[in-house]
Amino acid sequence: MYAEKQQLHEPFLPEITTDSSKHRRPQRRMKCQKETRQASDGSPQLLSKKEIALFRNSPKQFICVELLQDGYHRSFSELFSLLGLDEDRRAAADPESARLQSPPLGEQRDKLETMKLHLSRAEQVERTGFWSVVCEQRLLLGRYFSAPEDIWLSLYFYHSCADREKGGNSRWATEARACLADLYLQKGDLEKARQQAELCLKQAEEGGWLDSSGRPLKLQSCQTLAKIYNQLADFALANADYDMAVALNHKGYSMATECENKQIEGRAAFELGLTYQSSGDHDSAKQFFNSCMQIYSKLQDADGLAMTYKAMAKSSESEGNTSETLEYLEKSADICSSSGLQNRLADVCLYVGNIYYNMSQYPRAYEYFLRSYEVASDAGDVALLQKAQVLVGHTHTLLSMGKFSVDMESVSTACMKHQVVWRETGRHQDLSTEQSAASCHSLSDQSKMDKHTELLS
Repeated sequence: MYAEKQQLHEPFLPEITTDSSKHRRPQRRMKCQKETRQASDGSPQLLSKKEIALFRNSPKQFICVELLQDGYHRSFSELFSLLGLDEDRRAAADPESARLQSPPLGEQRDKLETMKLHLSRAEQVERTGFWSVVCEQRLLLGRYFSAPEDIWLSLYFYHSCADREKGGNSRWATEARACLADLYLQKGDLEKARQQAELCLKQAEEGGWLDSSGRPLKLQSCQTLAKIYNQLADFALANADYDMAVALNHKGYSMATECENKQIEGRAAFELGLTYQSSGDHDSAKQFFNSCMQIYSKLQDADGLAMTYKAMAKSSESEGNTSETLEYLEKSADICSSSGLQNRLADVCLYVGNIYYNMSQYPRAYEYFLRSYEVASDAGDVALLQKAQVLVGHTHTLLSMGKFSVDMESVSTACMKHQVVWRETGRHQDLSTEQSAASCHSLSDQSKMDKHTELLS
């Protein structure tokens, strides 16, 4: 009923009024909309000088002119210098490298705009003496240029932040040093990496600085130094300078214990144990391997435990303790088997097989070589598969020759039958017989090997 009453009182069409103002307003809006549509449809528009320059000039010219017009003369000089360095780098590159290079810096508008933004901000606050903000802007630029082709720019801006006379001990400058240490470590320049990391550690301890994520910069410096010292120790070890290698590994271990990262501490202990092992000090090596096993056990790191047990076995083998060697290797194999570490299991089985082979226990050696072959086959590790296949074949041949020799020396009827069958078939027979002096797998294992040779083709 209410709807029907509303329809009776409300007219079907709006009333027509004679007020002229009510007619003209919609016409003005329509006229404006019409002009806007015409402008968007491509009618001529007046462009500003800046918009004209944006289309007419190259990105390099446009950004440089803007810096000068806004009064940032130092930023202009720095940017212009970097553009020149980029041109020199590209000219000095060999043809193959030049072909793979990214476009010239002067043609990459986004990068130029980013540099203009942060350099002009840094110059503006530098005039007022806010040195920490200057460092912050340069640190942001260093982080921005993270792509591999821009590493040179990242190094430049990190250095321009960390090496400043004013603000060089600020939190931003200290973080820049941490970034420099990581970059030099990635490039393989260990001496420069160590120099920057040690300076960073000193400044971080003095200032108590935190990085951008709120983590103490001291921990980051210790972590980086641990990696650097261990890599330097590897070079010393390669040159048979065991004393220097041990000293460097001790420094790395000391840094690792302070970085509050048990994974890094365990790795540093393992590296130190390996260095002592290479120098012949197996007692010290076992001491650090035991520390390493304790850490990996708490972390439930199966790969680390398997690796450490194998290293312990090597030290025991060097000391002539075969039973202890096999005990450690069996533990390593059990961990690998239960954790699905197929590649490491294949390697451990080869190790055990070699020990039995050197002890002339060829059936046991054959058993472990075959197991290594099967595991490597399932894992698709062609390198281990090839190595295991050679050892399986060699050991199988030794066992066959031993069985044939026994049959030749014997005058029993069974041995004579074996010789006849051997001659007629031209193939190795099952070696796991009661009369055999050695116990190993039958020809079914050989057929299994033939089936897996497809991986080697």
